[in-house]
Parts: sequence; C-alpha cells; structure tokens
Amino acid sequence: MIREREYGAMSGWGALVILLAGAGFFVWQIIARAQVIDQPSQPILFTLSILGLLLCGFLLLGLFVVNPNEGKVLQLFGQYVGTARAPGLGWANPLYAKKRISLRVRNFESAKLKVNDLDGNPIEIAAVVVWKVVDTAEAVFEVDNYENYVHVQSEAALRNMATSYPYDAHEDTQMSLRGNTAAIADHLRKEIQDRLARAGVDVIEARISHLAYAPEIAASMLQRQQAGAIIAARQRIVEGAVGMVEMALDMLSAKNVVTLDEERKAAMVCNLLVVLCGERSTQPIVNAGTLHH
Repeated sequence: MIREREYGAMSGWGALVILLAGAGFFVWQIIARAQVIDQPSQPILFTLSILGLLLCGFLLLGLFVVNPNEGKVLQLFGQYVGTARAPGLGWANPLYAKKRISLRVRNFESAKLKVNDLDGNPIEIAAVVVWKVVDTAEAVFEVDNYENYVHVQSEAALRNMATSYPYDAHEDTQMSLRGNTAAIADHLRKEIQDRLARAGVDVIEARISHLAYAPEIAASMLQRQQAGAIIAARQRIVEGAVGMVEMALDMLSAKNVVTLDEERKAAMVCNLLVVLCGERSTQPIVNAGTLHH
C-alpha cells in the first residue's frame, strides 16, 4: 500500500528570479554574438547561448502553484515522488508529472434507493455524505477513480445498513431507522468509513436525508402507524383516568365526604371512566331522589 509522503518543493519565487535572470543573460549573449558571428570563436558561444536559453525555458516548466487545501502529487516516470501541500509557488524537477488533488470538504446526496428493511418491508432511503481526501497517495494509486469509488461504496453501505434495522420499532428497546436517527447516522458513517479506508478518504458525516415506505405499501403502513398512535394515546388516557379515579376515591374516603359500599364504588368508577375516557362529552343526569335511586 502506497502512503503519502510530503515533498518539500523549492521556493518558486527564487527559482523564477534566477531563471529569468539567466534567460535575460543568454538573450543578451545571443544578440551580442550575432553581431560578431564572423569571428572564429563566436559561432560556438552563439550556440551555447541558444542552448542556455532553451535550458532556462525548460527549467521554467518546473514551476507550479499549490492552492490552499490542495495537494500536488508528483511522479517521475511512473514512480511516486511525494505530495507538495505547502500553498504558493513552488519549483520541482520539470520531468515530474504533477496531479492536482483537492483536499477540501465535499458532500453529495445519494440516489433514492429501494431496499427491504429488517422486517422485509420495501422502503426508499437516501443519505448525505460529507467527506474529504486525507491521503493523496492512496486516493490516486489505490483506487481507479476515488470520487466514483466514494459514491458507489457509500450507496452500498447505505443498502447494507438499511437491511439491518426495521423502519419502525415494535419494542421500546429496539432500534429503528425512523426512531434512532443519531445512532443510525453514526452507524452509517462508520460503515462507509470502513469501505473507504483504502481510498485515503475520511468520512466526516453521514446522515439519512430521505426515508419513506415504498409507494406500493405506503397507504397500508400509514394506517398501521395511525392505529399504533391511537392505541398508544388510548393507553395513556386509560392510565391517567385510572389514576384520577383512584385519587378521587382516596380523597372522598380521607375527608369522610361520603361512605360508599363496594357496589357504589364500582358504579362510581364506571361512571368516572366513561367520563374521562369517552371520545364525546358526556350528558349529566341529575338524580332528584335518594342516594340509592
């Protein structure tokens, strides 16, 4: 496995000044020698001046610019030399091939994937992945196209993760895609990171951006969710009503407001539960007779 190593490039400004000065000197020599070209030693000096000027022009090809949050991967005839990360103008061997690699933070949203959750229900899911290159050598040499590799492996990890959890939890202790978004996002990020470790990529964040039942079962699943919500609401109402009835009986008994036998307690409990748990408002009946009629 090829690991990144830093390449300390020479300052480009110093090289630029020296090479421009050398090119100017050789241009002056060429002009001066051309005027006395008929003298015996002048043709050789004229030729050497031209070669010097061409050499300066060739060496100027070694200048390159590194922008902030960018790296230049340097190769010499297929051999990895190093990566220049220091921003600014630099100079290296003109024979080096220089490949630009962005180190900026990037993100993309995957396509909406249709998969089956842990319960076998077809769902649609998509995710947003935030990533950046941290090892330029691995990104260039370990995979063919690291950007496409990130997209494909992220979608593969999303598919695999979606099949490991149900859409909705049937128990309080069970994790679900809809109910445990933070834990699911952390699991997704780790799974994507494991797949992209060889590509020199660091996954900063991964989270679900779209989650829904597939259209063919969306209506029936909505009815199921509504039924579950109604049952949960009814359970909460009944629990509250039982507590209020218990409190009312205890207060009546403690303050000696009225003494009720078991039959009357049962009737009072029944009436209070009807009042507290009923969907419609109750109509009171005034008893104008005795306590037992």
